Amino acid sequence: MWSGTPLFPQQASTMASRVDNLYFFLLAVSVFFSLLIAGLIVFYAVRYRRRSPHAVGTNIHGGLWLEVTWSVIPLLISMVIFVWGTSVFFAMASPPEETLNIYVVGKQWMWKFQHLDGQREINELHVPVGRSVKLIMTSEDVIHDVFVPAFRVKADVVPGRYTHLWFQATTPGRYHLFCAEYCGTRHSGMIGEVVVMEPTEYQAWLSGGSGEGSLASGGEKLFQDLACNTCHRPDAQGRGPVLQGLFGKTQVLLSGENVVVDEAYVRESILNPGAKITAGFQPIMPAFQGLVSEEQLLQLIEYVKSLQTQPQGLSK
Repeated sequence: MWSGTPLFPQQASTMASRVDNLYFFLLAVSVFFSLLIAGLIVFYAVRYRRRSPHAVGTNIHGGLWLEVTWSVIPLLISMVIFVWGTSVFFAMASPPEETLNIYVVGKQWMWKFQHLDGQREINELHVPVGRSVKLIMTSEDVIHDVFVPAFRVKADVVPGRYTHLWFQATTPGRYHLFCAEYCGTRHSGMIGEVVVMEPTEYQAWLSGGSGEGSLASGGEKLFQDLACNTCHRPDAQGRGPVLQGLFGKTQVLLSGENVVVDEAYVRESILNPGAKITAGFQPIMPAFQGLVSEEQLLQLIEYVKSLQTQPQGLSK
C-alpha cells in the first residue's frame, strides 16, 4: 500500500515481503494494545470516578480467570512473534547452497566489490535478477554495515573477519546502498547503488570486464610470487600440507581441536599461521600480516577454494 515511499521502500527481494509482514504484525499489535490500554484508562477514570467527597471504593480481591486471561494472551502473542521472527531470522541467515558469491571490502569511506571472474566495482554493485547473491564481507579499518532498504537486508562488516549477507532481487532497477554503522566524519557519504539487471544484460556487462583474470587466477600468481608453492606442494612432499580439496573440510589441529576450513580460517592461516597449527606439521610458516592487502587475501582464498582435485589436508 505504501511501497515506494521513504518510510516503506519498494519490495525488491524475496525476503522483503516476509520482513514487512512481520513488521506490520508487530505494528498492529502495538497499536491495538496501546489504544486498548489508553481507552480503558479513560473509560475507568470516567466510569469509576469519585462522585462525592466521602465516597469509598469497594475492595476488590481479584479473580482467577482474569489473572489467567491476561497472562495467557500475552504469552500466546509473544510465542507467535518469537516463532515468526525466528523463521525470518533463519531464512535471512541461511543462504541457498548455490549462490553467486561476491566479495565486499568496506573502507573509509567507500565500498569495494570484487566479482569472482575479476570484475571490480566501487560504490556500485551489479547483480542479476532472480539469482541468489551472497556477499562475503570484511573491513579494512572500522566497523561498517551494508544496508539495502529495498531488499530489507542488513549486516555488519567487521575488520579482521568475514561476515555474510544474501539476497535474491526480484525486480530490475537501481537501489540505494548505505553504511548503517557510524564509521567516521564522512559516514553519511558512504553510499552506493545495487544495479539489478536481467541475466542476459548482466552477462553482457560481466563480459566487458577489465580482462585482469579471475580472483582464483590472480591468487595462483600471488601464491607463486610469495613462494607458498615451495611448502604447499601437491605431491605431499612439502613442509606444509597439501591444499587440494581442503576448503570446506574439517581440519584436525595440533591441539586436537577440529575446525572447518572456511574463508575465515584461510585468512587467519595467512595472516597469523601460528594461531591454529595443523596436526602433523611444525609452526614454520611466516606471518603475512601487513604484507598482503585485503584484495590479495581474497585472491588467495579463492585460489585455495579452486583447488578441489585431491582431497588432502591443510596446514599452516
